[in-house]
Amino acid sequence: MSEGLARDLLTALALLFILEGLLPALAPKKWLQAMQDAARLGPRGIRVIGISALLAGAILLNLVR
Repeated sequence: MSEGLARDLLTALALLFILEGLLPALAPKKWLQAMQDAARLGPRGIRVIGISALLAGAILLNLVR
């Protein structure tokens, strides 16, 4: 793996951790409520949200690059 690619992947991972930690750090009660609401969706609902997020991320990445 080239040094540039490794740096880009680590940068992306760091940004992921920052974004994932933002809501629980700033609004833990709202984050907990959102997680409880998500759990009520069941596996199919969570899968649909996950696939939608994957597609949105892939499209955004394609537009940016």
